Amino acid sequence: MFYNIAIYAYLLAVRVAALFWGKPRRMVRGHKKVFNRLKDNIDPTDRYIWFHASSLGEFEQGRPLMETIKKDYPAYKILLTFFSPSGYEVQEHYEYADLVTYLPFDTPRNARRFMQLVHPTMAFFIKYEFWKNYLTALHDSGIPTYSVSSIFRPKQIFFRRYARKYSEVLLTFTTLFVQNEESKTLLAGIGVKNVEVTGDTRFDRVLEIRNQAKDLPRVELFKGNNPMFIVGSSWPSDEEIYIPYFNELLRQAQDKNHKAYKLIIAPHVVEESRLQEIESRLQLKSVRYTRASDTELADAQCLIVDCYKMLSSIYRYADFAYIGGGFISSGIHNVLEAAVYGVGTVFGTVNKKFLEAQQLMELKGSYEFKDYKSFARIMDEMLASPEKMAETGAIAKQYVYGNAGTTAKILASLQPMLSQ
Repeated sequence: MFYNIAIYAYLLAVRVAALFWGKPRRMVRGHKKVFNRLKDNIDPTDRYIWFHASSLGEFEQGRPLMETIKKDYPAYKILLTFFSPSGYEVQEHYEYADLVTYLPFDTPRNARRFMQLVHPTMAFFIKYEFWKNYLTALHDSGIPTYSVSSIFRPKQIFFRRYARKYSEVLLTFTTLFVQNEESKTLLAGIGVKNVEVTGDTRFDRVLEIRNQAKDLPRVELFKGNNPMFIVGSSWPSDEEIYIPYFNELLRQAQDKNHKAYKLIIAPHVVEESRLQEIESRLQLKSVRYTRASDTELADAQCLIVDCYKMLSSIYRYADFAYIGGGFISSGIHNVLEAAVYGVGTVFGTVNKKFLEAQQLMELKGSYEFKDYKSFARIMDEMLASPEKMAETGAIAKQYVYGNAGTTAKILASLQPMLSQ
């Protein structure tokens, strides 16, 4: 009862917000089209496997599993749903899905209509997706349902005494494929035992990205033979810290006629106002990736990436990386994208929900800072010892390779079901 009240209140809030802001407006419009799209595109004889991801981060976690199933079990079709525009609008034409749509709000009526139209053979919910009405509808229909790369912590709602009724939603899963033993232990404590510890599919995904990465001649021209640092997914709160440091670092190198360091900045949001804001704070000779001539690239000290979908390939050219997002509520960007290339990383304090960040810090493959002073201390130490910088990167790379293989573990467990 309380869950449904909360869902209807959220739906009302989004519709009100849609009157004023673009993102919720696009979301509401997209949701209105879902049932017609399902009706027009899904034949009753189709055998669909349904994958749901909240947004892009969760999509990347589900991607290795989707793509392997599509290649190895071509008799199935793939339905991919997103809750937010940030995922749907980027992956609307994802080549391994037969159909990509929004997921309507989790009301009992929407769940029933969705199930009638899709009639999935099985369903996968990525990481933190626990929509009670959809999961109940799947369970009541006897459809195998799985949670992929989920992770649980003591402070989550499932382990609060007042929310024990809601925690029963976890019993609707056929299997929860969790990231670590702690999650399994926590779930066992509330009577959820349909759990397998398989790890995180993101390790498999970053290895795929690394293997598919293309050479970037413009980045190579910019770097030359110089050591280079990359800031990935930069936010204004990050820029308060790293821009003053690199302004001073590159100025000192220039004054002392030392080999010039190079800096690449990849903003989280690529909009003209954000690009201009960054440029206004830099005291370095900067150019934009899509606009600079070859001569300008070679001469510049800082390269600003003014386009999307490049960061994961650019990391391969770094000597060390700053991972953005460490001072915003959603937390740091994907640290594994740098680690897979043997690049050590540094990031802010909002990283506690990211198991890979915690483990990399324990291994000394990543470092945390809380302010300008602590960031400068870490960077000065790395610059003073190239051997330590290289060792940090080597530890990070070994960590990624050592944790790969989650997709294969999940598929081995699912093989009897997929072969039917």
